[in-house]
Amino acid sequence: INKEQIQTKRERSLEEDNQSFFWIKSEGQKKIATENLVPGNQVYKEKLIIQKGVEYRLWDPFRSKLAAAIMNELEYFPFENKTKVLYLGASTGTTVSHISDIVGPSGVVFAVEHASRVARDFLDRVASFRSNIMPILQDARKPKEYFSVFGKVDVVYVDIAQPDQTKIAIDNCNLFLKKDGYFFLVIKTRSIDVTKSPQKIVEEEKEKLRVKFDILQSIDLHPYDKDHAMLIAKYKT
Repeated sequence: INKEQIQTKRERSLEEDNQSFFWIKSEGQKKIATENLVPGNQVYKEKLIIQKGVEYRLWDPFRSKLAAAIMNELEYFPFENKTKVLYLGASTGTTVSHISDIVGPSGVVFAVEHASRVARDFLDRVASFRSNIMPILQDARKPKEYFSVFGKVDVVYVDIAQPDQTKIAIDNCNLFLKKDGYFFLVIKTRSIDVTKSPQKIVEEEKEKLRVKFDILQSIDLHPYDKDHAMLIAKYKT
């Protein structure tokens, strides 16, 4: 083998190492998984699978809206090795833990959660084991009060189920998202307005974003999540 072939082989293996998530066969089906940053550690009783000496965590689309979006043809996946993410609505940390696997030791997830009971669970089960997660126990409505976010982030991910969630999300993006950064917004249509059709609500939320964002994709999360959609956008300003 000549030198060039060796070089391309090495580059290819590096690229493969930088893969964000994996398809792994389990119980006769292909399932999504991430490489476990903390081998042996489970977050939500997910299945751990070891292949060729590497431990993977199965990523359940019924428990994580980001996994549901992947199952429903998500076309943009800006989470990779070294990515900096601001995550609003960390909850008990299911999705945050998989993003933590993906961004690796050189990435960081600033995880904002306001509800103290949930936050305690998140700290105990997830953040305390993973040095790349910065828990922020604050109200997402007051982004100026997050003291631990440093620099701009590559991705803002929002799953907060508030009637004014889009405004809260935009305020956070204005402070922390870099130009051309990605924005993921989970829309729980029922928590915005019960009386309107989910499609209409998604359209209205899109309108609010158009000033500062290019909308890239809108995904219905059915059958994994009823009445939920995910908007993916890119920050213009």
